[in-house]
Amino acid sequence: MNLFNLSGKIALVTGATHGLGMAMAEGLGKAGATLVINGASSQEKLDKAVAHYKALGLAAHGYLFDVTDEAAVKVNVERIQKEVGSIDILVNNAGIIKRIPLEEMEVADFEQVIKVDLVSPFIVSKHVVKGMIERKSGKIINICSMMTELGRNTVGAYAAAKGGLKMLTRNMATEWAKHNIQINGIGPGYFATEQTAPIRLDGHPFNEFIINRTPAGRWGDPEDLAGTAIFLASQASNFVNGQIVYVDGGILATIGKPSNES
Repeated sequence: MNLFNLSGKIALVTGATHGLGMAMAEGLGKAGATLVINGASSQEKLDKAVAHYKALGLAAHGYLFDVTDEAAVKVNVERIQKEVGSIDILVNNAGIIKRIPLEEMEVADFEQVIKVDLVSPFIVSKHVVKGMIERKSGKIINICSMMTELGRNTVGAYAAAKGGLKMLTRNMATEWAKHNIQINGIGPGYFATEQTAPIRLDGHPFNEFIINRTPAGRWGDPEDLAGTAIFLASQASNFVNGQIVYVDGGILATIGKPSNES
């Protein structure tokens, strides 16, 4: 359907060398977008990710830079615009989590999580949106979390950052919607990724907890995020602004159920 067609669009997805970022980037690429993938850990990992996308028949380019470094962001956004083209879609996906009880957490660790998960979406958006404002068109998708709405032991810094990202998303919409730019968020639930593999084993207490806590009765498949990303990146969402779409199998819709209830 033309409403969801991203042909001719250029999408910058930060932190898309693995996991959910890669799944969303694949979805955007299959809908026709040219992908610009950001990574920060190593050129080797970035090159491997770009090769993965190209093996799927997708147009992809890779840029190595730290999204928390404003000078590096500015330089690379300018490079992307010169070498690939104007950025139509921005997905602020790069993020980290540190699982440490708050009373034991060092201030430096707390500040690092805030910087990566909250400050970097501001930095990247600030430099990308200028071109969108000039063209009177653009889509920004901030990757939030269920911790945007809920607390959980040991993830206080992450929850604080993601809660802040929800309000940053709404304020971006407040300021930039008049330029025909749509800014929304995606809040993923619990997904089956490489990182969650050890806790998804049969009999693992957390695996049982998630399956029991999720009305859909399963972990999310990374591909379950692709449709929401395409919707928020396409003209199908042209009057959707400042919203967080939770892709969580229904977790936030319910108080849960007793463990002995089927």
